Amino acid sequence: MLKKFINYYKPYKALFLADLFCAVIVSGVDLAFPQILRYITLDLIPSGSTVLNTVVYIAIVLLLFYGVKLFCQYFITSWGHIMGARMEGDMRRQLFYHYQKLSFSYYDRNNSGEMVSKLVSDLFDISEFAHHGPENIIISLLKIIGSLILLSLINWQITLILASIVIIMIIFSLFMNKRMRSIFTANRKRIAGINARVQDSLLGIKVIKSFTGEAIEHNKFDHANDAFLETKSESYRAMGVYHSINSFFQGLLYVAALISGAFFLTTGSLNAVEFAMYFIYIGIFISPIEILVNFTETFQRGFSGFKRFIDVIETEPEVQDAKNAKELVVSEGAITYKDVCFAYEKPLEVLNGINFQIESGKTVAFVGPSGGGKTTVCSLLPRFYEPTSGEILIDGVNIKEFSIASLRRAIGVVQQDTYIFYGSIRENIAYGNPNASDDEIEKAAKMANLHEFILTLQDRYDTFVGERGAKLSGGQKQRISIARVFLKNPKILILDEATSALDNENESLIQHALNELAKNRTTIVIAHRLSTIRHADIIMTVDNGKIVESGTHDELMKLNGLYAKYYALQIEK
Repeated sequence: MLKKFINYYKPYKALFLADLFCAVIVSGVDLAFPQILRYITLDLIPSGSTVLNTVVYIAIVLLLFYGVKLFCQYFITSWGHIMGARMEGDMRRQLFYHYQKLSFSYYDRNNSGEMVSKLVSDLFDISEFAHHGPENIIISLLKIIGSLILLSLINWQITLILASIVIIMIIFSLFMNKRMRSIFTANRKRIAGINARVQDSLLGIKVIKSFTGEAIEHNKFDHANDAFLETKSESYRAMGVYHSINSFFQGLLYVAALISGAFFLTTGSLNAVEFAMYFIYIGIFISPIEILVNFTETFQRGFSGFKRFIDVIETEPEVQDAKNAKELVVSEGAITYKDVCFAYEKPLEVLNGINFQIESGKTVAFVGPSGGGKTTVCSLLPRFYEPTSGEILIDGVNIKEFSIASLRRAIGVVQQDTYIFYGSIRENIAYGNPNASDDEIEKAAKMANLHEFILTLQDRYDTFVGERGAKLSGGQKQRISIARVFLKNPKILILDEATSALDNENESLIQHALNELAKNRTTIVIAHRLSTIRHADIIMTVDNGKIVESGTHDELMKLNGLYAKYYALQIEK
């Protein structure tokens, strides 16, 4: 874990070394002052030379030292933090990019609120640890080691007693750190749970208010908040034990130095000046120990956050490009499924032995009961998920041989649950082709029967749509998603219940736009309203993960099977 963490310093090696160099200078200046004082007291004054003139020169040198220390302290505080912030930015970029690479199955298992928590709060604590960690450790170790050496030069017997107490402190600290690590990791999980709960409530605020579910949400939040408070209190209790006992050990150092120093003073092996000097150095010796003790919380926060960060970074996407993957250039757009099986979680299969072929430019519709596997069949084509067995071909070539990016560029998807991004109408349509001109965007809007509506808006194409398109109706959102696909201009089209949640007027407008969109494209349609797919070239009924019927509308009606049953029910309604 430490080796992985150190790798993030590599781009800022020069800045990191400069920071450590400044830390060494700061430590050296702090250690030098008692030595100069010792020289004046033991050597200069007893020599009988002109003390005042010499002290003036020493003061000038000290002033220069403290001027250098001032610059070094500024560098540590400012550029040291900047280095930590840059490392935080690198990690945040890496984590966000990795989130984009992860397969749909990862998002099925994980909450987006927890993912945001790792992206924000975890990385902030890692940044603090990245900056303060090496700097505090270097300054503290130099002061501790330097003080011990200088103390041993004054009286090695007292120093040996102090060193034994420090060893006990180290053993105790290691024991407590091991205990606190699990507590801080639990804290991370609990605060991520709160973030997840808040995000879920804010996104579902309309449902909450319509069902007067505020009390339910309060209870859910209180449960998550109380769980976090419990682990937070546990961490503070552990920190209380850690700090108070270490504080006792620091006091013990003074007591041990006082008793042993008094003993050696009476035996004549230590003089009064050295005894005073000894206590000055003990102050310098204890100061970095306090820094390390106080640094423990920053370390534990940073370490637990970095561990969670690495857990995500080392999660491999389940769907990846094959070696030597080639670019897909669709020539015909023919699609073949050969004995395809799929399970979200083994051994529960969602699809079992799916076989069909779609000729270039033809329209195939999938119908059947909810949960039968229609959407799953379509999700396998752009490789949102990977089949557990079997193969899927485009123009006779297994889709695994193509790069994922080129495969998905060749496929346009219009879903029932349309996602509208925070921004303007223009930006949302242009998502289909970021390099599109304004004329191309307007043309796509016209083909989606959206242009006339946009002209009625005050800011037209630059109209802000709100979060998740809050200022738009369901039909308007759907037409934006269709305009995106027109702009993308794919060879293969998937329409996943694109009109099922719309009123009759909007359905008519959108169905007309979808018919235009499907021209000269290989199209797969998933529909609950069977009247919208009567003219499909082939209709397949999917039930319990299998294709149970296949044919044209007339052929399936004559068969008088599941399709005919559903169609009769809808016509009757």
